[in-house]
Amino acid sequence: MATLLRVDASAQLEERSLTRKLTGIFTSAFVAADAEAHVITRDVGADPVPNIDHRFIHAAFTPPDQREDWMNQRLALSDELIDEVASADVIILGAPMYNYGMPSTLKAWIDHISRIGRTFSFDLARGDFPIEPILSGKKLVVLSARGEFGFEPGGIRCSMNALDPGIAACAHYLGVAREDIDTVAIEYQEFKDHRYIQSVTQAEQRTRELAKFCVHARAAA
Repeated sequence: MATLLRVDASAQLEERSLTRKLTGIFTSAFVAADAEAHVITRDVGADPVPNIDHRFIHAAFTPPDQREDWMNQRLALSDELIDEVASADVIILGAPMYNYGMPSTLKAWIDHISRIGRTFSFDLARGDFPIEPILSGKKLVVLSARGEFGFEPGGIRCSMNALDPGIAACAHYLGVAREDIDTVAIEYQEFKDHRYIQSVTQAEQRTRELAKFCVHARAAA
């Protein structure tokens, strides 16, 4: 039985959200290919997690056996989010591009998961790369929507794309290697022309294919 973690970060309502439509398509196709699949849903767009603050940082960097009660309370949501990630085999992120980057709600979710002792270890004996991920072996699918186009490597707006590199830079906290990230993006949303219609059709088809691939790849592993 595979476990799928679906994270939606769009501020749009269900009927207007392109990324929620894609995460819904992926989830349906995933369950259709694996009837025993377990699905965890986390909608940080509709129910945002709070931004981290000085109390969170103080608590997170205090050794567990030295934490006061308020510290454990402050980290309770973080622990819950990390447990969801740790239990997942496949993670899908409904991540629209806002002002060329990720939604603040998605960044807050990542910040809660990036925890010393839970998702990474830190040792200066490793030299210039002291951080080492604790989780591993997971697949990440980013399902996105962009108002403009050309954000792919070599595209006309590649240099403006802060979303995909930002997610990739933090993927190791989720237990995901860079080569295990797939991105599907609807583009041309603001243009509303034939290119947009074609982009939607292609993204939906690619999303279904990826869902089936993830199930079959895990079964064959």
